[in-house]
Amino acid sequence: MANANGVANEYDSEERKREQKYGKSYKWVALSNTTLGILMASIDSSILIISLPAIFNGLGVNPLTPGNITLLLWLLLGYMIMSSVVVVTIGRLSDMFGRVRLYNMGFAIFAIGSTILYAITYLFTGTTAVILMIIFRLVQGFGGGFLFANGAAIITDAFPHNQRGTAMGINQIAGIMGSLIGLILGGILSAIDWHLIFLISVPVGIIGTIWSYLALHEIALIRKNQKMDYLGNITFALGLTVILISMTYGLLPYGTSSTGWASPYVLGGILFGIALLVLFVIIEIRTKDPMFNLMLFKIRAFSAGMLSLFLAGIARGGLQFMLIIWLQGIWLPLHGVSFVNTPLQAGIDMIPLLLGFLAMGPVSGHLSDKYGARLFATVGMLINVVGFLFLMTLPVNFGYLNFALIIFFLGIGQGMFAAPNTTSVMNAVPPEQRGITAGMRATFMNVSFMFSIVVFFSLLVFGLGAALPAALYHGLISQSVPANAALTVSKLPPTSALFAALLGYNPMDSLIPAGVKANIPAANYTTITGNDFFPDLVSAPFSDGLREVLIAAVIMSAIAAGASLFMGKRYVGRTGKDNK
Repeated sequence: MANANGVANEYDSEERKREQKYGKSYKWVALSNTTLGILMASIDSSILIISLPAIFNGLGVNPLTPGNITLLLWLLLGYMIMSSVVVVTIGRLSDMFGRVRLYNMGFAIFAIGSTILYAITYLFTGTTAVILMIIFRLVQGFGGGFLFANGAAIITDAFPHNQRGTAMGINQIAGIMGSLIGLILGGILSAIDWHLIFLISVPVGIIGTIWSYLALHEIALIRKNQKMDYLGNITFALGLTVILISMTYGLLPYGTSSTGWASPYVLGGILFGIALLVLFVIIEIRTKDPMFNLMLFKIRAFSAGMLSLFLAGIARGGLQFMLIIWLQGIWLPLHGVSFVNTPLQAGIDMIPLLLGFLAMGPVSGHLSDKYGARLFATVGMLINVVGFLFLMTLPVNFGYLNFALIIFFLGIGQGMFAAPNTTSVMNAVPPEQRGITAGMRATFMNVSFMFSIVVFFSLLVFGLGAALPAALYHGLISQSVPANAALTVSKLPPTSALFAALLGYNPMDSLIPAGVKANIPAANYTTITGNDFFPDLVSAPFSDGLREVLIAAVIMSAIAAGASLFMGKRYVGRTGKDNK
């Protein structure tokens, strides 16, 4: 008890010193600015998912042709790859040179990248425009990495220990809410003018940059006597980059396979990346000033929190991705929505997920300040387990009320988990390690999103691959399509159909070659390219693939719940010791 009182008095003394130097309102200034940064960075990570058709149409590029699918993947995922790779290095640099300084730099880079990206949309067209947009999306992702790496650390520095859960709850809402808002906002803006998709981040980037330079102060102790671990940084960045890029190309067909997992380039890239990460661990163990202090994994709250964060992130990202395909490819067309309009409507229909998160995120953060993080993080993941099981009971052509209630329930579970998990991780480490901890946490979160797309998309493709070809063949034959043409279409990889549905293109219109279309009677072609034909054909195969996806999500959420339960009750970051 004496030790607890002593630590509490030490925290109170630090809080009084902060208030005397920076004012009582500074912590809220820090929270609002970092929340704006995380919100915008998160919106930009997902805003293109819904709006890609409008962007490619505006540029005069067909994203589904074989030569352009690679451009499509890079424009969609390049931002997250870049931000995932750089956040740990930036977190380490922040501990050495100042968290606020690097956060300000990141906001400036983000603003510059956003401004140039917006200009490109007016100055160039065709594949040249797409390539330039990919480059400056990488610049945006680089700046976003600074924001992801330092936001949680700046908040932890600014708030007393008994208010961090509330602050983290608000900040985490912005992070996860941003990815959901991006889906909706992308659909709305692309329906008005696709250029607006890239305009929205320009004023936010400029205002946020100026505001952060004027308002934020360096509270944390800067460790100038530390040396940069160059070899560790290179091996980590290169290893993670190679793995993420290889996994991204694993989504594309290879030979006669529906995915690229059999490609020697994909497998070789993943093995090479893993070898580099193993080398990174060896380097870090032997380095005096490592890029990342692996000894932090000895802290139970840190290691358990990171594991649960990673698994929960995969489950959450996979859920969003699968719901978009489910809604856009099947449910909305069956309910009379044209494929052109499904992206926007899918974003709207996912609002209950956002509302559930908004309802519980701040509450769980506030309550975790009082009662500890373990209970809320664990229960949140268990709610996800139940929610995924409920989703498995829904037919492919469900009733919307049941669907809305289930995803609202899932949003509550994710909101209950997010802030307590972040608070427990940040409180578990010594103050001088908060920058690198925030960077590592952001890496785990961003990489989990990349993993979720790759893992769940591959599971869905494997599930579709077994039944979709036969369903396509017999369905086309029934509409007077010549047998040889029907056989050709049925052999096309399920990846193409899923990408078409994800992008708001009519999959059948995209899959049938132009030479075949001329030989199909007009009435039959109208039926084939109508709203019902593809969803009716794909419903049963999709249901099989979706079941595999949801089973994986249940397992990951259950393990995340167990890891959260193992975190311990309360943590005192000042000591860096594990509270049993």
